[in-house]
Amino acid sequence: MLAQLTISNFAIVRELEIDFHSGMTAITGETGAGKSIAIDALGLCLGGRAEADMVRR
Repeated sequence: MLAQLTISNFAIVRELEIDFHSGMTAITGETGAGKSIAIDALGLCLGGRAEADMVRR
């Protein structure tokens, strides 16, 4: 089970921690809130490849 996702220097996110709890988790929010960024970061954890322009320097 995934307990926490930490995102650092990815897209527009400098630092973010998301805690997951047992059961189903729904990611919701306004347009531009970063939902897709969180899902993209999770994809990287699962072996996906990052595009160079998504990584902050």
